[in-house]
Amino acid sequence: MSLMSRMIRRNFKKNDVVRDKGLSTPPDVQRFDDILYGSDPKWQILDVYRPKEKEGKLPVIVSFHGGAFVYGDKELYQFYCMSLAQLGFAVVNYTYRLAPEFKFPAPIEDTNLVFGWVLEHADEYGLDESQIFAVGDSAGAHGLATYLNVLTNPAYAANFSFRTPENLRVRAAALNCGLYGLKEMNPKDWLTRSIMRDYLPGKGTAREKELTDVAANLTGDFPPVFLMTSSGDFLQDQAPLLANAFREKGIPFEYHYYSTEEMELGHVFHLDLRTKYSGICNGEECEFFEKCVS
Repeated sequence: MSLMSRMIRRNFKKNDVVRDKGLSTPPDVQRFDDILYGSDPKWQILDVYRPKEKEGKLPVIVSFHGGAFVYGDKELYQFYCMSLAQLGFAVVNYTYRLAPEFKFPAPIEDTNLVFGWVLEHADEYGLDESQIFAVGDSAGAHGLATYLNVLTNPAYAANFSFRTPENLRVRAAALNCGLYGLKEMNPKDWLTRSIMRDYLPGKGTAREKELTDVAANLTGDFPPVFLMTSSGDFLQDQAPLLANAFREKGIPFEYHYYSTEEMELGHVFHLDLRTKYSGICNGEECEFFEKCVS
């Protein structure tokens, strides 16, 4: 494991513990925890959250967590995901295999298993398989967009050994403060080299850069997108580039740039439930999903 990955795991964890200190399960949320969706009880587990007052099948949000490809799990996203459940959705929050223990495309393979699990267990957990949505932030936005390319671009999907579930349709997605390709990153930068070495089997070959470039693999069948960044997001330059690619392909999307003089809205600010701006952003994303419900 690179020094950068060790630093990310240590520092991100410290900040996330402070962010979520004192939070607990809301009384209006029902949760089902630690469900195995694959064969690995450490890495391939998920939670399902539902609003208690809602019965029957609900529209589903699947959450692909961020963490620079090397950090994170469902526990660190539980409060954010439960806040989405409070807005009327069933939410699937999952842990997936991380680098450097597992290389690309391991997180994409795990995500495919999660969506398959949603379809297989829809009746058991009250999941409306016809109304599936997804959210991802930072590296999770990259992973989610990559999976959606697999789902909607047969030529791109041929590069992977897994096959997507039959009848799976993701109606819309929210991509938050994301990284959308390693190709444009400076290969001389220490952070970039560390990410490539830890996440990519070939440490960043030309072929790998093409496979991990979201915009280069889009088709017009990509689902509608709520694309978000903020004034304090260190990846804010990535979103406009993806927005241009969406326009070129005719993909429906809304672009949201969040900024306020009251406070800095940093990278993945929407995860900090103590701020009103998190609620504003997450509420607008769920409203976007509701507009896509048929």
